[in-house]
Order: sequence, then structure tokens, then C-alpha cells
Amino acid sequence: MKLEHTIVSAERLRRRCLPEELEFCESSADVPPLKDFIGQERAVRAMQFGLNMKAHGYNIFVAGPVGTGKTTYTQTVVTQFAAKEEVPGDWCLIYNFQNPDVPLAVTLPAGMGAKFKQDMADLTYKMKTTLAKLFEGKEYSQKKNEVIQEITKKIDGSLEKLKEDAQAANFLMKTTEQGIFFVPLKEDRPLTKEQYEALSTEEKEGLEQTLKELQQRTEEIAYHSKLLEKEAEQVVSELDTKLVQESVGPLVKKLQKKYKDVPKIQAFLKGLVEDITSNIRCLADEEDTNKDALYEELYKKYRVNLLVNNQFTVGAPVVVETNPHYYNLFGKIEYRSQMGSVNTDFTMIKAGALHRANGGYLILQAKDLLADPNCWETLKKSLKNRQVLIENIGEQYRSVPTASLSPEPIPLNVKVILIGTPKIYNLLQQADEDFAKYFKVMVDFEVVMPRTPENLRNYVAFVGSVCRREKLPHFDKSALAELIEYGSRLAGNQKKLSTQFNEVVEIILEAASWAQMAGAEMVSGEFVRQAIKEKIYRSRRVEERLQELILRGKILVDTAGSVVGQINGLAVLDVGNYAFGKPSRITAKTYMGQEGLVNIERETEMSGSIHAKGVLTLTGFLGHMFAQNKPLSLSARITFEQLYEGVEGDSASSAELYALLSSLAEVPIKQCLAVTGSVNQNGEIQPIGGVTEKIEGFFEVCQARGLTGEQGVIIPVQNVDNVMLSHEVVEAVEKGLFHIYAISRVEEGIELLTGMPAGERLPDGGYPENTIYYLVDQKLQHFTEGLCQYSK
Repeated sequence: MKLEHTIVSAERLRRRCLPEELEFCESSADVPPLKDFIGQERAVRAMQFGLNMKAHGYNIFVAGPVGTGKTTYTQTVVTQFAAKEEVPGDWCLIYNFQNPDVPLAVTLPAGMGAKFKQDMADLTYKMKTTLAKLFEGKEYSQKKNEVIQEITKKIDGSLEKLKEDAQAANFLMKTTEQGIFFVPLKEDRPLTKEQYEALSTEEKEGLEQTLKELQQRTEEIAYHSKLLEKEAEQVVSELDTKLVQESVGPLVKKLQKKYKDVPKIQAFLKGLVEDITSNIRCLADEEDTNKDALYEELYKKYRVNLLVNNQFTVGAPVVVETNPHYYNLFGKIEYRSQMGSVNTDFTMIKAGALHRANGGYLILQAKDLLADPNCWETLKKSLKNRQVLIENIGEQYRSVPTASLSPEPIPLNVKVILIGTPKIYNLLQQADEDFAKYFKVMVDFEVVMPRTPENLRNYVAFVGSVCRREKLPHFDKSALAELIEYGSRLAGNQKKLSTQFNEVVEIILEAASWAQMAGAEMVSGEFVRQAIKEKIYRSRRVEERLQELILRGKILVDTAGSVVGQINGLAVLDVGNYAFGKPSRITAKTYMGQEGLVNIERETEMSGSIHAKGVLTLTGFLGHMFAQNKPLSLSARITFEQLYEGVEGDSASSAELYALLSSLAEVPIKQCLAVTGSVNQNGEIQPIGGVTEKIEGFFEVCQARGLTGEQGVIIPVQNVDNVMLSHEVVEAVEKGLFHIYAISRVEEGIELLTGMPAGERLPDGGYPENTIYYLVDQKLQHFTEGLCQYSK
């Protein structure tokens, strides 16, 4: 088999951005700033549909990996869209005279809420001033005194007549704090005890009868006086009511006329007049030392709690709640501590983000929202019932319910936009049956976009926009080319560009900083390379430590020589913000037996299900190739040497197969080559991920030990367009010091690794001599015969 076709040329290992691809500019300053969002056509269409769709339940979930710009895009697009819509009305809370525990919610056109609040404040001030002058004025005092004097005159006249009648009956009338007393007289002097005893029985009876009559008249006068006092109070009350209605009525009527189209305000103003009239005696009492407190408590009911003010809102409101805990979202009822107890009133009710966004859009981060289960459940209820309630969380959990307010629910018309990762979206779809009902639109953000001429221009425009916004030096053609190549590296595809613009922006900022430190007027390609190199250096401590262990022989990885049943596999380690390739030794041992293929990692529960599947697939390949005319009789052990953290994925299955074939054929494998790629039961090599990092990981080890010109990496042919190697690796390949091979079948790989042809099946089912497959077939035949002989 000729294997020249498997060699990958240096030109195919990194797709360059050629000067002619950037012929439209000399630098990023030559391209107008980017206005539209690039690389997200599907997401843009979905967002436009979601915003235009007004039916119930068509809320939006924006899904995408971190760094794709989904939050910035969402806020920008929603703000632009909302600016063209109508401004929703204001919402106010007013006192409910019928049920004080349930404040009434009133909506008014935008801006009218503040005016209504001010109107009520002005009305309260005018009423307070008017009534204070009214009750403290001379006219009121004079009228009140006239009524009191008239009643007093009547009472005094009755008492004077009683006094005269008592004198005529020889009795002296005395008035004290305890009441009225009558003392009998004799010769105009009080009758003494001795004189009284000296009286005859008839005279005593006459005195007692007269005294009884006088006391009865006293009681009659007292009863009549009380009636007169009540009559006086009634007259004064009527006077007060008349004066209040005459003074307050015109003030209230102005507001009733102004808000005639709002029934709740009409009822509220009517209740206000009735309330202040019923409480007028407290205000009019000059002797009440707590009058100021009474005024404050009374007039508090006439205030307006402006819950939502859209006076200065342009278009529909767009609320971005960065801290969506319960009270920030749904509002709360505050309490005032006073004398060891707490109390509240309707003016202490605060709105939440859902109230402010009513009639518009509410943007939330899904991760933050879901951190509080109460928030998610309450949000669903609000969307379901199309109304938002203000109630303090935890009230339902109190062992003893406390008195609180229950404001009237406010009708809800809002489009909620959640922003999160695809993982969160999928979890909600599976775990919450209500999610699909209320979030019918998914805006799915891509992490890559095609590397087309149009998108190249957009990339350059994006760079220019960042430079202008951050006041950075612009990028010349060489720098732009490096950034575009870096975008393809991030995308992991030569035909794509990454849309994770936060990582691109980091390189833009850092490259500009290196250029400024060097005193350059413009950022060139060398500064972009330096920024990328420095960024990697800051993150590769773990990688350098592992390479050091390999070079010191602590981790066993050979890069020269040949060994039977041993091969270099490649894995990718992710340390958070940095991923790198790590070579690992894979060994296989085969011997006579019937246990079949045993994956040591699986037996020790150190491998994931995908890796276990990859190993089990090898049994199918061996059975297909070597067990058509005999049973597959062998025992084999495959393992990753010095593996302590576990393994997952099937990208090493081809390497495991090569080690297995080498052990069976007893043909050594070249240790100067490393292998990555998945294999199926037909012997076809399948693509894998992280191919760039895997190649560079093995290259680093080989370079540290010295490049011999024989080292290289074998990859699946389907992964060639995923390779975006560093300049250093490409230069080594150009010089013939390192090689990349791309294969499509196991036969190509085993021949590269051993230098011996794999062999094609003959008509009789065997394989040609001096081939790998022949030697494997012979060894398996030997195992089968040996087992049969042993069993006999």
C-alpha cells in the first residue's frame, strides 16, 4: 500500500489569510464600524420572530455558550425594538376605604401617575391648611361659642330657677364638684342637728318631702342638660361638616373632574371626603394634645404610592435585572419598627422588576434566576395568570400568621427573555413541563460562522469598532490576518470563524497593549502573535509541569525506537481557560485464554461509558477480520499507563487497536509516532475533537527532546480541515522535522506505525504472508488450537 497520500502538506495545516482576501482595506481604520451582529443569522431571525410575536407564551430563551455576545446582542436588539412601541401606563396604589388591607391598583397614562401623586399631595396640603385655619379662625370659634353659650344659658336659667324655688322652700342650694346639695334653713341659717331633732314628726316629713322634690328637679335638670349638650354637639358637628364640605368639597371636585374617566379614583375621592368628615371632630378638638399625630395618620391615607412611573420612558420599558432575587423581581412590603413592634401601610409597598417591565421586556440571566426556586415558580405563576402579586415570601411558612397587606393584583403584559447556556435550556425542557408552555421561542447562538469574504469584512469591521470604542491603535493587514487565523483556531475549523468574540476582544486588547508598550503607531502581526503566545504562557503551568515529568522520565512516553504492543495515544486536558494535548502510553498484552478483550480502566471504574464502548468495538473488528472460520479465542488486557484521573471518549480506540494488533503479531510499533482517532467495527477511522491541541502536545515533547525528522502524528483524514496549528509546528513540518499523516482506515495506520503492510483478505479467508493481518491470524489460530488441545 502506497502511503504518500496520507502525508499532510504544511499548507493544509494552517489556513492562512492571504493578502488578496483583505484587499478591501489596509488597516482596520479603513472599514466603517460594525453596526449589525455578525455570524448569527439563525439567532437574529428567531429573535425578530420572538419580539414580533405577541401571543401568550411566546417568551424567549437565548441559548449559547459563554462569550458569543448573546447578552450584549439581546439588550441592544430589544432596546431598539422597544423604542418603536408605545409607552405603557403608570401604576399607582391608593388607600381602599372599603377594605384597608387591600390597597387598590390604578393605572394612568404615562406621566399621569406622577401628576396624580402631586395632585393628591397638593390636595392634602390644601386640606390641612384650610382645616387648620378653619378651626383656629375667629369665625368658627365665635359660632361654636354662640352655640355653647346658648346651651349654657338655658342650663344656668334652670339652675337659677331651682335655686330660687329652694330658697322659697327654706333650702340653701350648694354646688360642688360632687354635685348639687340642698341644706334646710331656719331663720336664714342652716338647720342644726339639735334643731332638726327638736322638730315634730310632721315638720320632718315636710322637709323630707320638699328635699325629695328638689332632688327630683335636679335630676330632671341634669338629664335635660345632657340632652342640651348632645344637641349642642350635634349642632357643632353639623357646623363642622358643613364647613368641611364647603372648604374641602370644591378642592376634591376639581380632581374628580380631572380624573372623571378613572372609576377607582372617583370612588377614592368620594371615600376621602366621607373619611375626613367622619374624623373631623378629632381635628377640631382644640384640647387634643396629639393633634399632629392624628393629622399625620389621617392624611397618610390620602397619599398616592407611585409604584411604576413611565413618565420619562421612551417606547416600551426594557428592564435588565442583574440580581433577580425574589423581592427584586416581584416587589415587597416593607415594615417599620416602632416601640418593639412592626407595622406597615400601603405607602411602604415597593415595586419589582416585573412591575417596571410591565408593558415591555424583562431580561434575566437564567442561571441567576434558577438559583432561587421561589423566583422560578413565582415567575411561572405570574406568566400563567397574567398578573403580578406583591406578597412577602415566607408569610405562608409562619406558624402564626401576621397581619399584612394584600395589594390588588396588577394585570401583567410582559415578554420575559432568559439568557443561558444550551445545557440549562435542555435541563429545563426535560425537568419542567411548564417551561415549553411559556418559553416557546429559542434563540440559538452559534459558536462559529462560515469563513466567507463577507464575514472577513465583518471581522475587520468588528476589530475597528473595538479599536474606536477603546481608543486603541488600529490593526494593519498582517495583524488582521493573524486575528482571522486565530478566529479559525478558536472555531477548530479552517472553514469557520469563531463567534466567541470575548476571546477575540482579549487578543485585540492585549495586542494593542504590546504595540503601545513598543511605541508602535499601529498593531502589526508580530504583536498579535505575541499576545497569543503570552496568553498561552500565562495559562500553561500545568502543561509545562507534565512535560517536565515526561522529560525527566517520571511519566513514561517514548519518542524514539519501536516496542511491541505499545503506542502513544493523545488526549486533551482542560484546565478551565486553557486546553492542551497530553501524550499517554497505551499498552496491550495478549495471551491464550477465553476472557476476550478486557479494558483495565473499565474494570477499575476509571473509564467513562464512551471509552468503554470504543474498546468493546474492537472485539467486533477482530471478530469480523479473524473469526470467520474459527472461534475468537484470546485473552487481552489494554490500559492507559500511569493514568490516575480517569479517561473518557473514544478518540484513543484506534491507538488501542494498533497496540492490540502489534501484540498479537509481535511486530513493534514506532514510538516516534502518536495516534488519535476513533475506529468502528469496519476498520474505518472516525473524526475526533481537539486535534490541534493533540498534535501540538506531542510536538512539544518531541521538540524538547530534539526533533529527528521521523516524529509525527497520525490523525483521521476527516480532521484535516479542523487543524489550525501554531506557526512553530507548521515551520517544523515545512522543514521536514515533523510530520502529520491523515488516514481513513486501520490498514493505513498499522502500516505507518510498523512499516509492514496490513494485508488484504484472500479468497480462502486468510491473508498474505509477511503482513500484519497474517501474523495476527496465525497467532489467533495458535490460541484456538492450544485451547482445544488443553481442553482435551
